[in-house]
Amino acid sequence: MGFLQGKTAIITGAGRAVLSDGRCGSIGYGIATAYAKEGANLVITGRNEKKLEEAKEELERLYGIKVLIVQADVNAGADNEAVVQGVIDKTIAEFGSIDVLINNAQASASGVPIAEHTTDNFNLAMYSGLYAAFYYMKACYPHLVKSKGSVINFASGAGLFGNYGQCSYAAAKEGIRGLSRVAATEWAKDGINVNVVCPLAWTAQLEQFQKAYPEAYEANVHTPPCGHLGDAELEIGRACVQLASPDFKYMTGETLTLEGGLGLRP
Repeated sequence: MGFLQGKTAIITGAGRAVLSDGRCGSIGYGIATAYAKEGANLVITGRNEKKLEEAKEELERLYGIKVLIVQADVNAGADNEAVVQGVIDKTIAEFGSIDVLINNAQASASGVPIAEHTTDNFNLAMYSGLYAAFYYMKACYPHLVKSKGSVINFASGAGLFGNYGQCSYAAAKEGIRGLSRVAATEWAKDGINVNVVCPLAWTAQLEQFQKAYPEAYEANVHTPPCGHLGDAELEIGRACVQLASPDFKYMTGETLTLEGGLGLRP
């Protein structure tokens, strides 16, 4: 147990997902596991309440922490400020403070070219990603000021490099990067650092895709120079632990590419 003992972290999109070998099978759950091992109490959100309940049971049983689950979905048809404020209110009622906010949740219609993209496709990515990050950051701000906390937002190589068929996803992710940089500038005086992670990880969804469509997988999924896709807990989650540590408080407004060498850029 380290510096996160007794701290509170909100992680969006952190329902339980596992690989066939038992390792964490999603980035959100990988981060939640890494934080739990460091003693943090967790607030995890998502659309699938069953996966949230499974995450709570496993994390509390294995690591002796407290987990608050809140089913929450930011979308074009919801009163999103109220949805997010409800998460924050429950967090403060349960734990009394917020030390880390991690905006990981994101849905999108990947594989749809721009000319075929619908407004609903675009809204799906924008609301679940960019709008959600905005609402959570705004609602958490007064509490992060008190704790001099950290924000970790998730972007993607899809936005950095313009991946085919991912226009709304890339736009949402680049919007998140812009939002994060402005927050880093505005909130530095408050002792809050804000950084962005662009990850590449081996997930349960990719594992299922490889089994169901092996030829499509070979054509579209590229192994990075380091020789493997990242471990969601050890290579993504652990980095997120460090980004919230006192050692990294001087780093803010940066984009950290965790893609095993595929994310090289000027």
